[in-house]
Amino acid sequence: MPTKPLTLGDWLKKAERLYARHRVALGQVATTAHDEALYLLLHTLRLPLDSSSGVLRRKLTAAEHAQLADVFRRRTGGRVPAAYLTREAFLGAHRFYVDERVIIPRSYFLELLPAQVPQWLPRGRAVKRVADVCTGSGCLAVLLAQQFPDARVDAVELSPAALSVAKFNVAQHHLAKRIKLWHSDVFDALPKARYDVIVSNPPYVPTRELRRLPAEFKAEPRMALDGGRDGLAVIRKILVQARERLQPHGIVALEVGGLRAAMDKAFPELELHWLHTEDGEDCVCVVQAPRLRKWKG
Repeated sequence: MPTKPLTLGDWLKKAERLYARHRVALGQVATTAHDEALYLLLHTLRLPLDSSSGVLRRKLTAAEHAQLADVFRRRTGGRVPAAYLTREAFLGAHRFYVDERVIIPRSYFLELLPAQVPQWLPRGRAVKRVADVCTGSGCLAVLLAQQFPDARVDAVELSPAALSVAKFNVAQHHLAKRIKLWHSDVFDALPKARYDVIVSNPPYVPTRELRRLPAEFKAEPRMALDGGRDGLAVIRKILVQARERLQPHGIVALEVGGLRAAMDKAFPELELHWLHTEDGEDCVCVVQAPRLRKWKG
């Protein structure tokens, strides 16, 4: 009979083998099996996520073995995303509640909001109003409120179920007085207002590609992924409606995954500016209000 792992480190090695055997898809919580498995181990046993390496020598009880076996059975055999198992996701140090009602937070805006997005705005001018379109869990609305402390934030979402999660996260971050949640298809249901910044990480997966996604990604809400025939359906609507929603100095910033070439081809007259990211993906673009107003799209 195989010997059960005796320590947390033994379980980590076992988990990595399970990830490889089941060809588990990564990218929703971590990019390596080691990092995601370690996160699940620590969370399941209620150990600090910043534990030192010495925690791997910790001996486990029979009950803890059973707990871990169940979690990794669901993760590797059932292909349940790690964030849905733990009911949490992180953008940097920011923790958000998540479940199957929302896409799991992952965004280059965590990197770009502090460093690059403000460079496209007038220096010394306070940002007063911001919109996060397709807010999902509300994570970007929270980041925007923290980045622009003088701003009111409108967080827009078409899914009522996702809005419930966003409402919880906004309250958890004590931002309910500054972030207003809207049930709307882009700006359809919002009163007229002009924004300094409109941000969106919208659905952008072309419909035909959804069936080829790994099981973990198919577990996320289809509405949060499906960008229509060419992936640009929601993006087009955002750009069209943003023309009348931006301040003269305002910007739209869009995260579009692998659609950079498609965006440049579809909107050449917008002269999209692509922001550089540390990993070289460069999949976030900025459009300035004057260019958008001249656009005939």
